[in-house]
This record gives sequence, C-alpha cells and structure tokens, in this order.
Amino acid sequence: MKLKTNASRVRSHAVFAGLALAIALVSASTAFTALAVPSKELFADISQEAEITWRQFSGESPDRFLIETMGGGVAFLDFDNDGLLDIFFVNGGETPGGKSPGPIKNALYRNLGNGKFENVAAKAGVDHIDFYGMGVAVGDFDNDGFPDLYVTGFPTSALFHNNGNGTFTDVTAHARVKNSGRWAAGAAWFDYDRDGLLDLVVTNYAEFSFDQPKKCEVNGVRSYCAQVAYKGMPLTLYRNNGDRTFTDVSAHSGLDKMIGRGLGVVAIDFNDDGWPDLFVARDASPNLLLINKRDGTLEDAALDAEIAYNANGNAKAGMGVDVADVNGDGLPDLVVTNFNDQYHSLFMGSASFPYQDRTVASHLAQFSKADVGWGTKFLDYDNDGNPDLIIANGHINQSIELMREDVKYQEPLLLLHNEGQGVFRNSAQEGGPAFNSGYISRGLAVGDVDNDGDPDVVITRLNGTSMLLRNNVGQDSNWVGFELQGTKSNRDAIGA
Repeated sequence: MKLKTNASRVRSHAVFAGLALAIALVSASTAFTALAVPSKELFADISQEAEITWRQFSGESPDRFLIETMGGGVAFLDFDNDGLLDIFFVNGGETPGGKSPGPIKNALYRNLGNGKFENVAAKAGVDHIDFYGMGVAVGDFDNDGFPDLYVTGFPTSALFHNNGNGTFTDVTAHARVKNSGRWAAGAAWFDYDRDGLLDLVVTNYAEFSFDQPKKCEVNGVRSYCAQVAYKGMPLTLYRNNGDRTFTDVSAHSGLDKMIGRGLGVVAIDFNDDGWPDLFVARDASPNLLLINKRDGTLEDAALDAEIAYNANGNAKAGMGVDVADVNGDGLPDLVVTNFNDQYHSLFMGSASFPYQDRTVASHLAQFSKADVGWGTKFLDYDNDGNPDLIIANGHINQSIELMREDVKYQEPLLLLHNEGQGVFRNSAQEGGPAFNSGYISRGLAVGDVDNDGDPDVVITRLNGTSMLLRNNVGQDSNWVGFELQGTKSNRDAIGA
C-alpha cells in the first residue's frame, strides 16, 4: 500500500549548501537489506522534454581565474506553494577576459505539473544578480510559509525574500547579509540558538581579486593556480533578529577565527544534545566539525573526531558534503568529496570520538580515485531503506589528460547503491545513459519533481546545460511522504 500526500517532497537544496530536511521521503521498509538489481534503467534524462534549457556561464578566460572552475549552484524549492517542486539555477559571471555574448541570467523553472517547466525568473525578480554567482541556500527566514533564497558569490551575496505572490524582493541591504568583499561559496540555514528563527552560515573560500590574477603554468601552458596559492577566509554567521534583519555574530561565535578555504557545509545535531552543529568541507584546509556550545559559540572538534585531516596528517581538497545514517545505527555519517588521488571520504559516526574512516571499507575509495568531486547527496533511489549516494564529478584542468592517462577532464557521475551497513556498489551500469558519459559537473540537488515517492536529481555542468534525471524505480517500492511544519521551531522544521 502506498500512502501519498499532496505535498512536494524535498530531499536537498544546493551545491555547497547542506540543510536539514523540511520535508522527508521515507521508505516504508526499515530493514537494512538490499533489494535485487532492477531490470530497467534507474534514471532517465528528461531535461529536453521538461524544456529546461538554462546554461551555466563561467567567464572562462586566458587569465585562468580560479573562480571560473566553480559555481553552478542549484536548488529545489516549491516557491509558489502549489505542491510541486520548482528549480532555481545560479549563474556565474563575466571575468575581465571572459565576456558573455548575451546577458548572464539565473533561472527559476516553475513546475507545471505535466512534466514540463517554465522559466519565470524574470517575472519573479530573481534572474539578475550584480556579482559572480556561486551557490544557493533555501529557507523560510521570516516564517511566513514561503521559501526564500540566499545566493552566494563574489564580491557580495544576496538575499531574496519570497513575497508569496510568485515574486521575490532583494532585501540584502535591509537584512544586512551582503557579506561584502568575500568570495562566498556555500551557505546553510539553521537555527543555531533555537529561538525559532533560521540563522545563516556562509562558507567563504579565499582572498581574491580580478585585478591581480595569479599566474601559473603547467608544461609552459597557462593553468589555474593550485588552491594553496590563495589565502583562506573565515566563516560568516548571521543571527536572525526576527524583524527581517540579521546581526553578524561571526566574532562572538568564534567563527571569525576559522580561517580556511571553505566550500560545502551541512547542519545537523552531531552529538545528540538537541542543538544544531556544523560540518564544513574545506579545500586544502582542515575540515571543521563545529559543535554548538549552546551559549552562542561553536567549537571545532574535527581533530578529536579525526576528520580534519587524512591519515597522513594532510588536509584534503574537501568540496561537497552530505550527511545520512548509512548503516542504520542511528548516528549521522558524512560523505566528503575531494580531488583526484585523494578519494571521496566516508566517515561513520560514533557515540564518542573519533569517527571511523570507512572510505576503503565502504568501497568508495575504489570508485573515486580518479575523480574530482563537487555536489553530493545521499538518496534512497530504490526506497529499500538504505541511503544510496550520488556524486557530481568534473576536473578543473583542461590539460589534465596530457599529464595523466587515468584522469579525465570530463568525468562520469558516480551513482552508488548501498548494499547494507554502508557498503556500496557502483550502479552506474544500470543507472542509464546519463551515467555512461563524462561531464564537467558541479551543482547537484535531490527532490521529487513528479510526486511519485522517489528522489529525482538535477545536476549543473560548467559552461553547459543542466540535467534533470527522473527516477524510474523508486515508486515501485512502498513509501510515505511527510510535510513538517514548525510551530515553536522555525516553520521549515529545519533541525527536526
């Protein structure tokens, strides 16, 4: 028996942004045993028939600005509260040597409910930003029942308030969340002081300027400089004042001392004390596990958890991150995407520190040695009760194949099936044609666009079109959907 609701079911939001789930899709089965491999393709690329034509523009130039290699944020949200998930895409921007032949626009695709989408970004007032765009976080910061958008970028970021009538208003200046002068990559909404209002954390990447390009070469060819050539930046934490304004509490919370190249962030209660904590994936900087001290401050416990560095004491190139209970022990586990030769990491949660590095034991290492990973999400694509895993991969160096035979510039998506207890099998072979080609993938989000009870996927590609992948198999298993609405907590029930 399938129990259905009319509400859309959201499983994730954006590249570099980790949010607790406002609406969850749960399998009716709780046993951690794998189902048989399906006979039909797991996913179908329906981008063309859905009429999603948006293309990302990075401003790629001979100067090789590192910012050109990132971006492509994407989020699912039901912006008009019609019970259907819509899609928001963040575009990049021009660089001094990389000009666009036409206007650079974000896109907001409204789900029409018939398998097609309509780009209403201009009508909604979110098609344009006056900075280089990176990522996006979705959350109802004023508890009015409509999801708002925070768009990160350089040298500023922007907050768009959902007016509830199909339009948004840029309230960045009034809200005091511009994050001026910083290269903001990721963001997450979470109620860090448990006052029922969503606060905002922003991961800043590095000190950067278009006026002073760094010059690096590989075999005499101009190339992107390694991330270590850029000095990292601290995190930003904005406390929600309840009057549609925010106060920068980065200094009070201690986050202004967390210097490093931050990218992905996820908020969840890691130590089970009822207060939301943060994990921040950082690029060639030690990862952060920020434990909420319940007094307005957060303290880094990543060293104690043994997830700050690899076993050799070196910081990996952490980019994307997500959290789920992959082995059914009731504890949060972490996946972190990294650079080629570093493997994507899987850390199993524990009732006490340290965490267990299960990258090899889970088989994740054998599937990801050659990959450069970006967006990643856990998703139970076959509704068997085990969180599976999808990762968007793509290199940054176009000439990498001249130096390495085993590493490609365009890399395939990684789709891993959880066989139980957090051991994964590569299911790309039955995933469908979308998993058999290489891409320069960046952003990734998961949500149920057709309300059939299984997670679908949207992926952005650098200087390319996006892909909307419809799940073909999850609806065949039992499922039930829940829509959570906070009363004393924030309305989105983020942190529930």
